[in-house]
Amino acid sequence: MTTFGILGAGQAGATLARVSVDAGYDVVIANSRGPETLAGLVRELGPKARAATVSEAAAAADFAILAFPYVPGTRLPVEDLAGKVVIDNNNYMVWRDGHYPEVDSGQKTVHELRQEQLPASKIVKAFSHVQFHERHPIRVPSDRLPAIVRLARPAGAPDRKALVVSSDHPEAVELVTAFYDDLGFDAVDNSPLSESWRSAPGTPMWQGSVDGQSRDELIANLKRAERVTA
Repeated sequence: MTTFGILGAGQAGATLARVSVDAGYDVVIANSRGPETLAGLVRELGPKARAATVSEAAAAADFAILAFPYVPGTRLPVEDLAGKVVIDNNNYMVWRDGHYPEVDSGQKTVHELRQEQLPASKIVKAFSHVQFHERHPIRVPSDRLPAIVRLARPAGAPDRKALVVSSDHPEAVELVTAFYDDLGFDAVDNSPLSESWRSAPGTPMWQGSVDGQSRDELIANLKRAERVTA
């Protein structure tokens, strides 16, 4: 069975761990405070999940996610993630991250910067525009579910939603496309990473992210995006 390494156990990491276990994946999850702080989450997730150190989780993973924002100079398990597909679900948010001149100028995307942090890995932008928390405002009881659960549908369902995937590596796009499918979503390939700005906050597709978009709607909204530089 494929092992998914989750580096970062905040709301996004913990929620993704739950849906991945439900989809049949083995999960190894880590945070910056040590595996003992994840004992309660692991008990909840059951026998297909375990906690580990960051390095151990990266080494054990067949593929992984960095479920925390990009920060220049962050120490990452570069060697343990070498050769592996690494999902980045980060969004560039100035109010939280401050300004990165390369991103502000349009020279690079934040995901290209992440690729530079892990030069031997295959970075792929994914899960960046699906919510891992309940809907606001709540309209019906199902809105209390995280959108990654609330919006999931079986393959072929007429109301199935789609999520974006961007990478410089075709094999990374292929892996995430299959992963999306297992979790109940179609995929729209918006590669390479230099085009990942089209699914950033504030773009046309972002306006439909709360309740999701069909594949055709997502493709159209990505095409409508206009790049704005500071």
